[in-house]
Amino acid sequence: MAAQTDVEDRQTRLLGIRALKMADSTHAYVRGNTGEFYEWLAGSKFGRDVPVGPSAWICGDCHIGNLGPIADSDGRIEVQIRDLDQTVIGNPAHDLIRLGLSLATAARGAALPGVTTAQMIEEMVEGYDHALSLRDGGGDVEPNVVRAATRRAMGRRWKHLAEERIEDEAPTIPIGKKFWPLDPAERAAIEALFETDDLKSLVRRFGGRQDNDRVKLIDAAYWVKGCSSLGNLRYAVLVAIGGTKRAPDEYALYDIKEAVTSVAPIAPKAKMPRDQGERVISGAMALAPNLGERMIDGHLLGRSVFIRELLPQDLKIELDQFSRREARKAARHLAFIVGQAHARQMDMETRGFWRSKLAERRGGTIEAPSWLWNSVVEQIGLHEAGYLEHCRRFALAAAA
Repeated sequence: MAAQTDVEDRQTRLLGIRALKMADSTHAYVRGNTGEFYEWLAGSKFGRDVPVGPSAWICGDCHIGNLGPIADSDGRIEVQIRDLDQTVIGNPAHDLIRLGLSLATAARGAALPGVTTAQMIEEMVEGYDHALSLRDGGGDVEPNVVRAATRRAMGRRWKHLAEERIEDEAPTIPIGKKFWPLDPAERAAIEALFETDDLKSLVRRFGGRQDNDRVKLIDAAYWVKGCSSLGNLRYAVLVAIGGTKRAPDEYALYDIKEAVTSVAPIAPKAKMPRDQGERVISGAMALAPNLGERMIDGHLLGRSVFIRELLPQDLKIELDQFSRREARKAARHLAFIVGQAHARQMDMETRGFWRSKLAERRGGTIEAPSWLWNSVVEQIGLHEAGYLEHCRRFALAAAA
């Protein structure tokens, strides 16, 4: 691959890659279509029926791929929300609708019948309500797909992360399809960032590292990663920690990501940090403390960013192929995880109020509230049509 250092040319290429990713499937289109999701939801004929829940930090982009096992700074693993780019103080109902849409399109991609989708939405409500009802924490029965991901996470070490992200354990980031060369200004800015006390403190925060451990940037590259975020700043940074220059104690991989304005609706009178990176960190601490404690915000090239160390234990929940029974169990448990994230921000009285609101307007022939079922069904139709139109436009552009 020829050297790619022109930032404007890079931006054009990234937009093409994003379009290609979104053309992969309806489910991929849903993941990359957060902005239009909220536009369509605002214009929905069922929008007035969506209950207004207690103002709380929400994920804002609550799809299946944004849930999974996450390790805290001491290596303890828990399934939590793993992507908070769109987090705001908003209406918790929006997370439920977006999760329902994601589960429904995953079920369609797995060729499951429509009745299974209806049952999944019912199970979602049950799992979410269960999380709100627990006074002192507590758990839920994990489906096989979640249990398998958690077990896999427990057995992973640095070599697994290195082989997965940077191909091997050698202390370089390979330039190619996933990683592109940096502009000189980008390289200088990243090097300066990792010389700051805040970044060094983040690096030394994890179990076993010492306050005086040497922190040295080894390599960095632009990271072609994600879907909806493609086109924003995104960098992978390889760091040596401790030991000596020739023999560091360990290596670690860091993710720098631009924090842009969220497209999720903000609750009236909500007070959030004005800086977008601070917003992401605040939302992460509220919704996914395992992740939040491993992140800091900062500024790079005049833009707000947030930085985290990538741990081998951080994984996505994969639902590419699953049975009808497993689909229902997965829907319940993933909604339970989201319910836990919302519930830890509410006292029992507030939870009781929100549970009563969710119980209103059941759907007649199904147990799920009509506002949730109707919103998900409408969004499926809009996204199916939008996906096909996206594919048509992409095909015509490719032919040209």
